[in-house]
Amino acid sequence: MSQKNETPVLILSLVITVGLIACGFWWFTKKSPLNFNQINSSHPTDSPSTANLPQASPGESSGKTFASVQNVPTGLFNYGGSTSWAPIRLIVDPAIQAVRPEFRLRYVEPSGGNPGSGTGIQSLIDGQLAFAQSSRPILDQELKHAQQRGFTLKQISVAIDGLAVAVNPGLNIPGLTIDQLRSIYTGKATNWSQLGGPNISIKAYTRRVTDGGTVELFVQDILGGQAFGPNVEYVSTTTQALKKLAGSPGGIYYASAPEVVPQCSIKPLPLGRTQDGSRLNGENPGTALPRQYVAPYQEPFVLPNECPGKRNKLNIEAFQSGKYPITRNLFVVVKQNGQNEQQAGDAYASLLLTEQGQEMIAQAGFVKIR
Repeated sequence: MSQKNETPVLILSLVITVGLIACGFWWFTKKSPLNFNQINSSHPTDSPSTANLPQASPGESSGKTFASVQNVPTGLFNYGGSTSWAPIRLIVDPAIQAVRPEFRLRYVEPSGGNPGSGTGIQSLIDGQLAFAQSSRPILDQELKHAQQRGFTLKQISVAIDGLAVAVNPGLNIPGLTIDQLRSIYTGKATNWSQLGGPNISIKAYTRRVTDGGTVELFVQDILGGQAFGPNVEYVSTTTQALKKLAGSPGGIYYASAPEVVPQCSIKPLPLGRTQDGSRLNGENPGTALPRQYVAPYQEPFVLPNECPGKRNKLNIEAFQSGKYPITRNLFVVVKQNGQNEQQAGDAYASLLLTEQGQEMIAQAGFVKIR
């Protein structure tokens, strides 16, 4: 065959070959599961940051043990706040440290003022703490202050607590209603005879409102926002108040139930609600309507002369059911800033909400929240 006749054949062969290649490429790109645009747009530096890692949700099950909690950060984290949390810091936190040594906790007192829920939350907002412990909910003004700093705050309930009212162990009085308690601390009742007790002057003790969530809760829920009366003496700590109470025949004080109920030197009082028809008066005590008191301790009452061999224990059922008149939640307050502080606060709450954490919270004298 001549070169002239071979040329059309070569051209035809080339056209057929190119066509087959084009068809094959079209079929591969349409039928293949691969997405070339997706492949080309990916980049190794686009992986999520640690701030976006999933956090343990305290509202859901956090597992059974401290070891089971995920996303626990490594490092040293300052924390502080409510004095009511002292038993948890004493009993639960060392156990967390033993199991999770990478999560180091350091309790820090405020640079100015006494320890408490308010000063703890303020220190958290000011960047001095990684997370805070509070015995009352976050206030609107604290949320506003945090938002001015560019972040918000979250509160996570981890335990149930109650406020217990204590008197001198020699004072003969069966209990108090909330109305009567209010009358004492606003200065309307100044002698125990006004409340069905002996003719002894009332000496009321309290910490200052700025000292913590316990006092703030008392003023808001019991006093209805009223100021303390002129008969009230201010103390710095519950330890100081209990010492004064033991030496004052007409003394009265209130604090977190785990701080009061087991004590040997004082007597915790049963309390009744305001709607039970109790009378605050100088009326004849014999004419008073029946009162239904609920004790913060388990019956039978352990007398002071039996203590410390025996100690009164919390009336857990009354706290859980709401029968006891003054209960509250304990909160971990977490800074929502997407940084290590947020991860640390979430992790701490998750640790406390494990089965192990809840059991140890009960050992510390509080009521499990679940």
